[in-house]
Amino acid sequence: MIVALAGGVGGAKMANGLEMASQAPITVVVNTADDFELFGLRICPDLDTVMYTLSGLANPVTGWGIEGDTRVTLDAIERYLGPGWFMVGDQDVGTHIVRTDALRTGHVLSAITAMMTEALGVRSSILPMTNDIVETIVVTPDGPLAFQDYFVRRKQQDQVDGIRFKGAGSAAALPDALDAIERAEVIVICPSNPLVSIGPILAIPGYREALKSSVAPRIAVSPIVGGKALKGPADRMMATTGHEVSALGVARMYEGLIDGLVIDDQDRGLAAEIESLGIAVRITDSIMNTIEDRKRLGRDVLDFAATVSR
Repeated sequence: MIVALAGGVGGAKMANGLEMASQAPITVVVNTADDFELFGLRICPDLDTVMYTLSGLANPVTGWGIEGDTRVTLDAIERYLGPGWFMVGDQDVGTHIVRTDALRTGHVLSAITAMMTEALGVRSSILPMTNDIVETIVVTPDGPLAFQDYFVRRKQQDQVDGIRFKGAGSAAALPDALDAIERAEVIVICPSNPLVSIGPILAIPGYREALKSSVAPRIAVSPIVGGKALKGPADRMMATTGHEVSALGVARMYEGLIDGLVIDDQDRGLAAEIESLGIAVRITDSIMNTIEDRKRLGRDVLDFAATVSR
């Protein structure tokens, strides 16, 4: 069994690549600390991005949302409320309505996600990191911001002085996810933002311990290439919170949790320093611009894992 920890577009692409490379279902444990409510609907951006990607519905241009989706509903809402700040397409609204209605009638997020993925024909298992509410709070010079306020409404322009995960300490790790990690043959930390995509998962009691005790090779893929994030604000966040913005900085953040790190050709000069941490290195083309890139990187990751021992 392959288990992937993921969040965001990079995580969804990597999960897709692993699924194609392995020709077998995988288990994806997904960040839910970005979840929020809008227009009375519960929106789970990372879960939806992974679900749409693995079902073949994702917009290939943005990496999120549904390809060819329209915005008639949002236009109608903006007729009353004025210009909005968060894009939800009409098909996407359908997802949020079904999820919100199920939550209000007592169903838990993991069961709802399983129902949705089955309906969309997803082969793999997509698991929320918890059924409890956890919220990423971004600390800025102007005060704390909810993640989506920072990320979408304010366009990631605030300086990030710190990050908190409200509710993480009392949240319960999903039992199925912990069981999958225990039984995994390979564990992959996807090229997601280590602070706000992987960080919330590791902040929930049980996950960090499960990774440490796993006997499977644990491989991370660096989301930082040539000193920059491939997508999103990970590089700026790392810099202002005291982390080196490089593949080496990523290795240090995951030290003790991983056995190997996949880095891009551009960062081959960092390999020796990463290896000095006791972390094996695989150098490859890690940028996923096409479907074939995803499959190739997925194969590289799994081939690398086969050479790494605990």
